[in-house]
Amino acid sequence: MDAAVVAEHDGRSFALGEHLDANGDGLLLRMVALDDDAHEAFYGIISNPLLWFVQHELWDRPTAPDLTRREHDAFEHGYLAVNRRFAEVVAEEVDAAGGKATVMVHDYHFYLLPALVRERCPEVFLHHFVHIPWPQADAWRLLPPSMREAVFRGLLGNDVVAFHTERSVRNFLLGCQELLGVAVDLDERHVEVDGRTVAARAYPVSIDAEELQERAESESVGEHQRSLWSLRRDHLILRVDRTDPSKNIVRGFRAFDLMLDDHPELIERVTFLALLQPSRQDVEEYADYTEAIRRVVADVNLKHGTSDWQPIDLRLEENLDQAVAAYLLYDVLVVNAIVDGMNLVAKEAMVVNRRDGVLTLSETTGAYEELGDFAITLYPFDVAQQAEALYEALTMGADDRRGRSRAGAAWVRDHDVSAWLGAQLSDIAELREARDGRPG
Repeated sequence: MDAAVVAEHDGRSFALGEHLDANGDGLLLRMVALDDDAHEAFYGIISNPLLWFVQHELWDRPTAPDLTRREHDAFEHGYLAVNRRFAEVVAEEVDAAGGKATVMVHDYHFYLLPALVRERCPEVFLHHFVHIPWPQADAWRLLPPSMREAVFRGLLGNDVVAFHTERSVRNFLLGCQELLGVAVDLDERHVEVDGRTVAARAYPVSIDAEELQERAESESVGEHQRSLWSLRRDHLILRVDRTDPSKNIVRGFRAFDLMLDDHPELIERVTFLALLQPSRQDVEEYADYTEAIRRVVADVNLKHGTSDWQPIDLRLEENLDQAVAAYLLYDVLVVNAIVDGMNLVAKEAMVVNRRDGVLTLSETTGAYEELGDFAITLYPFDVAQQAEALYEALTMGADDRRGRSRAGAAWVRDHDVSAWLGAQLSDIAELREARDGRPG
């Protein structure tokens, strides 16, 4: 279907729906056709899993990764080739706008694009938002110098490189200093390179709280809510995730198992509802992890289950309305990711929950920088600590639960997705004026 749309418009931009005003201004879409082999190398070999695993520090270093000619070829003929093709298209649009447009690039698929656009359009203002964690310099040493330097040099083609957290900002700046030897100002949060100043900034992404609340009040969510309520016991623990190794799902279930060992009085009184969306099952590591999830759930249910109760209710499907219904009903929410750029589940759930639910949150998620004060901290590799945290959350007093839950929800509403975008646009205008001596 996408290829047909590209062909229909002959590779040119076109109005998206009714989003143009009387002056012809508004939202235009331009789709880019890619060769199948190049796309597979770009996405299936380099973007996922290589860059994703590097940035989430998921590799078991004694055994992986093994970078062979396959990865080197994929980087050159896939990742670089696709970035170059998109850069050509972006440059054409910038030229059509007079050469001084603002371009906002998103995520790890396009690290090389900014420098390529900068070569052709030196007056463009480039802003790049990286939605996944940026690790310390040593993590990037898993890649050969040619690849990691291309990534850093590509990003330094921007005027602004943006992340969710201050931790990622620091890691990026220190990585530029250590791996490239360029001048970095940690206090002012910028890099000096090629006679330009590249700013690094943190903008924690958020949610549309109003839209989510409307969905929570929908008939479909209500039906799921009634169904879930009929299955619950005294307490409901919830997690909503993709089956991504970075989400740390297996350790979370082991912690629940240990909690039941330590507190047998909770047998038949608590259910752990896990709403998991199968993710990237064409990638071996993801498929293996999904099977590991199934195995640990089976083990826990066999060990602790009774004739009319199973401890873990595992649902491997994508169902947003069911997830929102579960948000309304949980007593404890588990977010124990190994590392996460943000984790919007924590924000979504806090906004709509109606039971003063307790958030248990990994200290290595982006959300922790904002919501840590309202949560019970989880240490993602410490299963024993996570078991204790689950019990603490289940037995927390009503006043403490209410205070944490409502303060966290208020924070998210005050720092919604509109505030996230507004902060970026405001900084773009300010930084562009400082660079060019004129408003952006």
